[in-house]
Amino acid sequence: MESGRRHRFSRRFWAWAGAVSIRTKVLGIVLALVIMLGMGVTIQVRAALLSTLTERLQAQGISIARDVAARSTDLILVNDLYALHQLALETQANNADVRYVFVLDTEGRILAHTFGEGFPMDLLDANTVGPEEHHRGVWLRTDEGLIWDVAVPVFEGQAGVVRVGLSERGMRQTMRAITSQMLLTTGLVSAVGTAAAGLLTWILTRPILSLVDAAKAVERGDLTRRVERWADDEIGDLAEAFNAMTESLERAAQERAERDELRARYVSGVIAAQEEERKRIARELHDGTSQTLTSLLVGLRTLEGTCVREESRQQLEDLRRVAVQTLEEVHDLALRLRPSVLDDLGLPAALGRHISEYNQRHSVKADLVVHGLGEERLPAPVETALYRIVQEALTNVVRHARARHASVLLEKRDGCLRVVVEDDGQGFDVSTVGRDSRHLGLYGIRERAELLGGSVKIESEPGRGTSVFVEIPLDESPSGDGAETERERAPEKGGAA
Repeated sequence: MESGRRHRFSRRFWAWAGAVSIRTKVLGIVLALVIMLGMGVTIQVRAALLSTLTERLQAQGISIARDVAARSTDLILVNDLYALHQLALETQANNADVRYVFVLDTEGRILAHTFGEGFPMDLLDANTVGPEEHHRGVWLRTDEGLIWDVAVPVFEGQAGVVRVGLSERGMRQTMRAITSQMLLTTGLVSAVGTAAAGLLTWILTRPILSLVDAAKAVERGDLTRRVERWADDEIGDLAEAFNAMTESLERAAQERAERDELRARYVSGVIAAQEEERKRIARELHDGTSQTLTSLLVGLRTLEGTCVREESRQQLEDLRRVAVQTLEEVHDLALRLRPSVLDDLGLPAALGRHISEYNQRHSVKADLVVHGLGEERLPAPVETALYRIVQEALTNVVRHARARHASVLLEKRDGCLRVVVEDDGQGFDVSTVGRDSRHLGLYGIRERAELLGGSVKIESEPGRGTSVFVEIPLDESPSGDGAETERERAPEKGGAA
C-alpha cells in the first residue's frame, strides 16, 4: 500500500516536472542553487560570527571589570566615593556596550553605581564572586535583552567587588547588519545568475526550438525544411543529423512519388485498355455475333415454313429457341461489358439499370439511393470508375457475402462524390484482406479510387455484414496518360447495344 502510494506520488511528480519547459527547469535549478548557497553561507557565517562576537563580548566584559577593579582599589581604601562614582560613569561613557557599573564593599553595600536614583536591588544576588576567583560571569535576561554580567573581586576581595554589565545589543546590531549585507549579496548574485541562466537557456533552447518547429513541419509533410547549425556542439550535430534525415526522407518521398506516378500510369493504362477492350468486344458481339445469330434465326424460320415433316419442324423450332436464347445472352453480355446507358444518360441511370438486372439474375435484393446529383453529369472517368466499383462490390456480395439484401448509396456533398455499398451478409475479418485471395476484387476497387485521388474504407465483422465506403474528390482528374475521357472514345449510340 505504501509502495503504491509512493509510486503514484513519483509518477505525478515526474508528470508535473516533465510538463515544465527546459528554460524554466534551468532557471529554477540555477536560482535554487544560488539561493541555497547564499542561505547556507549566511547561516554558517551567522553562527561563526555569533560565537566570535560572544567570546569577544565576554572577554571585553572581563577586561573592563578588571580595569575598574584595579583603578578603584585606592579610591575605596581612601573612601573617595565621588571619584569612585566618576570612575563608574566614565567607564560606562567610554564603552558603548556597558549598561551598568557598580561597586560593592566587603559587606555588600553599594559604594558607587551608574543607575542614577533607581538601583535594581535584584542585581545584587544575580552574580557573586569569591575572593579566590579571578572573575565570574553570567548571562542575565532583562527587558532590554541578554546582559553579560561580570563580577571581579577588588584587592582579592578585601576591598569589595566590581560588577560590570555588557549588553548584547551591539552584537545583535552587528549580526543584523552583516546578515542584511549577505542577503543583499545573495539577491544580487541570484539576479545575475538568473540573467546568466536565462541567456544560457536561450542559447541552448533556441536551436532545440528550431528543431521542434522543423520536426512539426516534417510531420505536416514539408520535407524541404532545414535547420541551421548554431554551434559545433552536440546540438549542432543533432541539427546536421536532422537535416540528413529530412534529405533522405525527401529523396525517398520523391522516389515513392515517381513510383506511384509510374504505377498510376500503368494501372490507368491497364484500366483504359480494359475498357477499350470491353467496348471492342461489345461492338463485335453486336455487329458480328448478334447479326449472325439474327440471320440464323431468319434462316431457321424460313426453313421451318418449307418443312413438311412434323418431326423436322419440331427440331427446327427447338433450334430456333436455342438461337433466340443465345442471342439474348449475347445481348446481355454486350450490355454488361459496356452499357450504352452510361455514355448516354450518366452514372445514376446506368447504376439503376444494373441493379434492376442484378435483382433479376440473383437472389440478393439490392436498392439504389442517389442524393445531390440531379441531372448533373460527372466527368467520364469518374462515372466509369464508380460504375465498375459498384459492379465489383455487388459481384463480391453475390460470390462471398451470402447476403439477402444489399444497398448502394450515391451522394454528392462538399465537393466530393461518395459511394457506400452495404450488405447484411456473413462479413469477414478486415485484417485478412491482405492474406485472403477471395478479396482480390477489393484491390481493383482501391486502385480505381486511388487513380482518381480518392480513398476506400472497408468496415466488416464476421456475422455483421460489410460496408464499403468510397470517396472521390470531383476537382481532381485521374492520373496517367490513359485518362482521356471515355465519352470521347465511346462508340456512337447503339454501337454497344
